[in-house]
Amino acid sequence: MTHKPTHTSNQPFALVADIGGTSVRFALTDVDGRLHDVAVFASADYPDLLSAARAYLSGIPAGNQAKRGAFAIACPVKGEQVRMTNMDWAFSIDELRHHLGFDSLDVINDFTAIAYAAPRLSSEDRRQVGGGTAQGGAPIGIVGPGTGLGVSALIAADGRGIALETEGGHVTLAAVDDDEARVVHALRQRFGHVSAERALSGPGLVNLYETLAALGDVAVEPLTPEQISAQGLADPDSPCGKAVEMFCAMLGTVAADLALSLGAHGGIYIAGGIVAKLGDAFERSGFRQRFEAKGRFCAYLADIPTYVITHPHPALLGLSDILDREALFQALPLSERRPS
Repeated sequence: MTHKPTHTSNQPFALVADIGGTSVRFALTDVDGRLHDVAVFASADYPDLLSAARAYLSGIPAGNQAKRGAFAIACPVKGEQVRMTNMDWAFSIDELRHHLGFDSLDVINDFTAIAYAAPRLSSEDRRQVGGGTAQGGAPIGIVGPGTGLGVSALIAADGRGIALETEGGHVTLAAVDDDEARVVHALRQRFGHVSAERALSGPGLVNLYETLAALGDVAVEPLTPEQISAQGLADPDSPCGKAVEMFCAMLGTVAADLALSLGAHGGIYIAGGIVAKLGDAFERSGFRQRFEAKGRFCAYLADIPTYVITHPHPALLGLSDILDREALFQALPLSERRPS
């Protein structure tokens, strides 16, 4: 959602923020879309977003120049009031803009921001997994396991693209083989509806580990997602290792479903810290094999590239693109403007 002033600011910096359930990433962006003074704050250290933003701005010499903002947040943005899904922060967009002293403030879903970043990622900002070649101007899909499972897409329009805000992480999780069917059945007994996010997220990885350990009559330990990943990489035959492998394979299924639904010949991009931290193990996993395993559409999917985003702050990069679009909109004569 956007709040626009009756005039535009001539200040060179704008504040961008990527607001998640665990951390908030802040940066200033200049008129060329470059990021400056990137900082990561623990969300739990602040009672609300305003306090965190003020703490960041007070520590940056150029912070008082910022009169525009663009924030990406891990929840749906449907109106003036925003309430986060995975933590208890809530705010009014207009009140937040006013308290920060901004002329304008854009607030969008975090994966919408990542979708806008995708075309700006260089070869150093992404790692291709498997084959396929991206087609210019074709739809791009984004899927990312983190605190939750984010999903978005970028559709070509007017030469720049339009990002879709979706809740695709909550589609029903499909089992492909008997092992997955047993896990999904156990999760259904526990949760009722089993969304993709129940398995493909930080908490989802814990769900997979606990379920596989219980099904294998192995004592369940209180492990974090990071511990499960580390132990899984060290011992692939352990419940942690089986959880990591099932996680990668299931992600391949969900990514392929997204590719088929979108016709995503521009590629599928995997965001979020979980996959990036798996490194080469993700390339050796069953992800890409599962991505292509769609019967009569194997060849169709084999042509679609899949990338792991390695840029440390893709949402911030996408937000700088949002601000650039807004600047272009404001520069157009009234007769040529379209709603942004």
